Amino acid sequence: MSDEHYFTADPAVAFTRTPVTVSVWGHDLDVVTGSGVFAQGRLDVGTAVLFRETEPPAPGRILDLGCGWGVIGLGIARAVPDAHVTGVDVNERAVLLANENAAALGLADRFRATTPDAVPAEEQWDEIWSNPPIRIGKQALHELLLTWLPRLVPGGRAVLVVGKNLGADSLQRWLVEQGHPTTRIASAKGFRVLECRREEQS
Repeated sequence: MSDEHYFTADPAVAFTRTPVTVSVWGHDLDVVTGSGVFAQGRLDVGTAVLFRETEPPAPGRILDLGCGWGVIGLGIARAVPDAHVTGVDVNERAVLLANENAAALGLADRFRATTPDAVPAEEQWDEIWSNPPIRIGKQALHELLLTWLPRLVPGGRAVLVVGKNLGADSLQRWLVEQGHPTTRIASAKGFRVLECRREEQS
């Protein structure tokens, strides 16, 4: 089944749930995925690379951008007891699943998923973690990143995993051009892991 519809607000495909167990930084998470949501029934390769090539973030406020059924944010919440994670996704089905998974894992006090328009305008984060929805197109992706990256606290960082064949290197150059210093911190299985900083205010 194609994932192409996962970035729509209300997928038309019939809603079926699929349980899966994923390992994140040494923690097994029993979660439920669903049709019409990215990576039904599996941990996608890019996100697996992200986990394998990084360490969990420091405690703080974390944004899981394009959270899907919640694996990145839930993995952070499980691995970092003092992290408070917000998951954001335009797909209402994804938001539902992510919140259900948080409740089932006992993490609902530190993980909440919501649609973008429900996030308070003043909210900021110490870090953003994301397997961004590259397939929404370059312009839409740029708009997405320019909306959320400025909401990092000064000195905060974003950690992104992007397929090399989907433009990871050109995205890195573009982020630098936009004033967001970005370095490649890992490369594996055709994916780049990028670290993007918000510069300290002078």
